[in-house]
Amino acid sequence: MKSTNTIFSNYGTTVFTVMSQLAVDHNAINLGQGFPDQDGPLDIRQIAADAMINGPNQYPPMMGVNELRKAVANANDRFYNLHIDWRTEVMVTSGATEALANCILGLINPGDEVVLIEPLYDSYLPMVRRAGGIAKIVRIEPPAWELPKERLAAAFSDKTKLILLNSPHNPAGKVFNLSELSFIADLVKKHDVYAICDEVYEHLVFDGQKHIPLMTLPNMRERCLRIGSAGKTFSVTGWKVGYITASARLLSSVAKSHQFNTFTTPPGLQLAAAFGLSKDDNYFLELSSELQAKRDLLSSGLDKIGFEVLSSEGTYFLTVGFRPLGFTSSDEEFCHEITSKAGVAAVPVSAFYQDGNVNQFARFCFCKSDAVLDEAIERLAKYFS
Repeated sequence: MKSTNTIFSNYGTTVFTVMSQLAVDHNAINLGQGFPDQDGPLDIRQIAADAMINGPNQYPPMMGVNELRKAVANANDRFYNLHIDWRTEVMVTSGATEALANCILGLINPGDEVVLIEPLYDSYLPMVRRAGGIAKIVRIEPPAWELPKERLAAAFSDKTKLILLNSPHNPAGKVFNLSELSFIADLVKKHDVYAICDEVYEHLVFDGQKHIPLMTLPNMRERCLRIGSAGKTFSVTGWKVGYITASARLLSSVAKSHQFNTFTTPPGLQLAAAFGLSKDDNYFLELSSELQAKRDLLSSGLDKIGFEVLSSEGTYFLTVGFRPLGFTSSDEEFCHEITSKAGVAAVPVSAFYQDGNVNQFARFCFCKSDAVLDEAIERLAKYFS
């Protein structure tokens, strides 16, 4: 029989699925895959439930229901002073991953070069390759996650079509600062390229820092496609509601990809996400402060055990080094061992790199209840004692 698609066939099951299944097999606490263990606010979920009963339940507009598109535009203005035309510059997608795919497929022609900053969320590279793009990968590495400006500049050329920037960054927990963003913006303008900005953790930023969208920098408004996620912002990751903010010219091309893929997203979930975005500032402040407290709880516990705990400025994730515990094998073996023997699952950081050379760190997820985090710390302390 003829072969299937050679791009996707060469990829195995995602590391998140593998580790989650291993956690199930060993009745382990799953701190690997990034989803909260408690559902989001009841009032948001009630809006969705009511809409499922009362309707509408038929196809909503392809670009998204007006209520959510207006809410996204208002949120851009409210949080970042970005003045957005909801009619032409906002589109709703079935999750941020679909938004990423739409942007990549809608903008790249075969042979275009795409700058990626590694470690990578697992969908980036397969989608770039499937679109015919050529990846130019620049690494940031633990423990400092510093942006290598010279190597980044060298990755740009006349063939570059776009850069894909993830901030706050998964798995690094890095929030790119104004100096770094300005450097990236200068490269984008110098080489006349676009920027796909994966900002799904925009409201999960800690220690008084502020998330700065690349789109807010001078002369970047027309070059950026900004991706957000209701799943991350309202702790309802299973809903798969994302949204793209971009200039009308860019969004019109990206919308064609959306049109021929999912076409639309459940209307009740869109209405609930719109309601969520209208919540007052206290909701967003409490979300970040609660997660910061969970980060600190897990950080303190792992530090006492003897892990090398790296800084986490945002997201759901904490990266730790395990060499101080005397474990000399790879991060994949480490994660398998603690899942099967200690009863706590994590994800090997090497899974986010192409060559696997960064193999002495593991990523833990802290968006769990305090009781779950306490139990995970207790199990790891017992095992490594």
